[in-house]
Amino acid sequence: MLRFFVSPEALSAEEVCLPEEVAHHLRTVLRRAAGEEVLLLDGMGEICLCRVETLGKKGGTARVLERRREEDSAFPVHLLQALPKGDKLDLVLQKGTELGVGTFTIVLAGRSVPVVSAERDNKKLQRWQRIVQEAARQCRRPRIPGIGPAVPLHEALDGCGEELKLMLWEEESLPLEAVLAANRPQSAAILVGPEGGFSAEEAAEARSAGFIPVRCGPRILRSETAGFAIASVLQYLYGDLGEGAR
Repeated sequence: MLRFFVSPEALSAEEVCLPEEVAHHLRTVLRRAAGEEVLLLDGMGEICLCRVETLGKKGGTARVLERRREEDSAFPVHLLQALPKGDKLDLVLQKGTELGVGTFTIVLAGRSVPVVSAERDNKKLQRWQRIVQEAARQCRRPRIPGIGPAVPLHEALDGCGEELKLMLWEEESLPLEAVLAANRPQSAAILVGPEGGFSAEEAAEARSAGFIPVRCGPRILRSETAGFAIASVLQYLYGDLGEGAR
């Protein structure tokens, strides 16, 4: 069944006002009409089975038929990703969402691409939020992962309270297997550096914040790949990609 995210406020009433982009997708892209049943989600776990009543160029309406809540089955993973060059972050956000990442923090490290202006940074954030929302809709997650504006490394570390903290760093690091607990932790954070890696000073700062330097075998992974690799392992061991789902 078709799924779309709308604002929590929109789902507070029995008659839902469909945003213009949702109505356009139904009417123009998918060639659907009034009477279609769809699932509308608020991005925080509430799911409503609705019947579309009207569709127009500026939006539409739908009637709530049934409400339920659905929790995310993924293991709680917080990805702290240093801002990479170009549009590589788009891939990180899209695939990270598919792999169960629950929170993204974009980190400004010493070797990251600098932010040009607050206005441009705000436009980037809006783009990132759209990518995460669409990825969550496509992979049928009931919750939209959280993401905020890019922050300096020290601020990202201060806001990280996960039980297991892993930093991808090729120097003075341990094999991933050596630090993974046999018992499932409550949550995990993955810290990934930019293309040039973290400096020794940044790595020391992260270690002081409780992050354990780890590596994924003999190969050096790209910045946009490293988080995927660790997230996949964690979801297999502790989440819904492996025995945890069964």
